[in-house]
Amino acid sequence: MIDTDRLATFLDGAGLPGRGDPLVARFVSGGSQNEIYEIRRGELHGALRIPPPRAPAQRDQGILREWRIVEALDGTDVPHARAVVACTDTAVLGRTFYVMGFVDGWSPMSLEDHRWPAPFDTDFEARRGLALQLVEGIALLSKVDWRAKGLQDVGRPDGFHERQVDRWTSFLERVKGRDLPGFDEAATWLRAHKPLDYVPGLMHGDYQFANVMYRHGAPARLAAIVDWEMGTVGDPKLDLGWVVQSWPDDTRAPQAAHSGYVDMSAMPSRDEVLGHYAEVSGRQVDDIDYYVILAKWKLAVVLEQGFQRAGDDEKLLAFGPVVLDLMGGAAELAETTDYRG
Repeated sequence: MIDTDRLATFLDGAGLPGRGDPLVARFVSGGSQNEIYEIRRGELHGALRIPPPRAPAQRDQGILREWRIVEALDGTDVPHARAVVACTDTAVLGRTFYVMGFVDGWSPMSLEDHRWPAPFDTDFEARRGLALQLVEGIALLSKVDWRAKGLQDVGRPDGFHERQVDRWTSFLERVKGRDLPGFDEAATWLRAHKPLDYVPGLMHGDYQFANVMYRHGAPARLAAIVDWEMGTVGDPKLDLGWVVQSWPDDTRAPQAAHSGYVDMSAMPSRDEVLGHYAEVSGRQVDDIDYYVILAKWKLAVVLEQGFQRAGDDEKLLAFGPVVLDLMGGAAELAETTDYRG
């Protein structure tokens, strides 16, 4: 648990509301990378994000990078939690942390038995809006003027695509414990192809239903994009590839209800989702196969690390077959796509 007395003193020094009022902190969630606490003090209602004590030292820099992105979103159309204050003085809570406004909404990660909350459980037209809002979030993110927001040193946009295969191949070599069929085929294809165009922009890096929150009730409204630990300046269309790489071929089919951790039945088709992104972002999506291959291939490598370190962790062990499906899918699409960029 965090030291609320030291936190209160820091918040007083930052001139935030609530001076003299008791500070209440409630643990919300956390893992090996970050912990989140809900904090209340007078008129202040926020969420504090901090690495756990045993997290690697570089997580402090990661938290600061997250903060810079969250702060940069203020004044934009991107749904986000309001930036409140950041602290790099480890004498306060032991690690770098930041406080953002608490988001009044719900997360798809909180669903029970894959069932959407009312009215999205029975109102299929309203449910379609959840998907369109999801992709609209990254379309708006792609339009943020990252240079004007002072994010020139967040990420390395130059040579972004040229680095991907070498970077993630090296990553896999460090954690490799088995052969991944399709890895070489997809990697070879990625080395030989490029997007039709590349317009650098702000990207989330792990964009999916798990990392957004919605406002309560219909129509569907995105409340905030959350969990910015993979955020960077790179190619925003990779976020789009991340979203659609697992999109059901037919959202009207019964199996769409069990295609992932959320019920995808009655959602818009993949073409509708791509069209909405293109309309809002102003970017073309004719090269989406490139991004889907890269997303599947890269995600397989990322999840393989968790699988190789799983031990007896059932959640991480479940990554094993998922990795094989993703890598096989990347290789299959590379072999069958008509894309020649």
